[in-house]
Amino acid sequence: MDNVPTHIAIIMDGNGRWAKKRGLPRLQGHYAGVNAVRRVIEASLDFNIKYLTLYAFSTENWDRPKKEVNGLMRLFPKVIEEEVNRLKTHKVRMRFLGRLKELPDKVQEKLYWIEEQTKNFEDLNLIIALNYSGREELIDAVNKAVREGKVVNEEIFKGFLYLPDIPDPDLLIRTSGEVRISNFLLYEIAYTELYFTPTLWPDFEKSDLIKAIKAYQKRERKFGKVN
Repeated sequence: MDNVPTHIAIIMDGNGRWAKKRGLPRLQGHYAGVNAVRRVIEASLDFNIKYLTLYAFSTENWDRPKKEVNGLMRLFPKVIEEEVNRLKTHKVRMRFLGRLKELPDKVQEKLYWIEEQTKNFEDLNLIIALNYSGREELIDAVNKAVREGKVVNEEIFKGFLYLPDIPDPDLLIRTSGEVRISNFLLYEIAYTELYFTPTLWPDFEKSDLIKAIKAYQKRERKFGKVN
């Protein structure tokens, strides 16, 4: 397809509801959501999308039931271990966004390990937001600037964000029918096109991504200017 977004960000919502509809534990919904992640990665490679950011775990998610949170902390390193060879084969670079040092040590070790394993690839930059909060990213950026005694403009301020070299998203997708951005990339999505779908994340297919991209292609992006 022509005129595809360079950077797509996705709020992967609906795992719990998907599981509930089937009478399954919420954690089974998260496991099913991993298959949707694989499909979206493959589709992004097909469409030559260069950056894909997925919202996997927010700072607010720590308040979920302990069993679910502990299950997720086991799931993240397990999936990384299972997927590393697939990522290498497709030349996908994996990176992480958030307050990573607050995650369990075993999770941190696996994150840094796969970043090192894939650091030389560039066909797709896959960014996973873990223990992430848009507000906390802004607070952390301000504190960094203050410590360095900087007077900032937009360009300088962006340099204090978690991953300043990543371009802002062109398209933000949220699944499950919820119409809000839930504290995700608050600074970066100032001019991002928003797309909401009722599809629950585990059911999200390549065809759903195509619909979102086609909707994006119909938008006229003015960035506050007049064409």
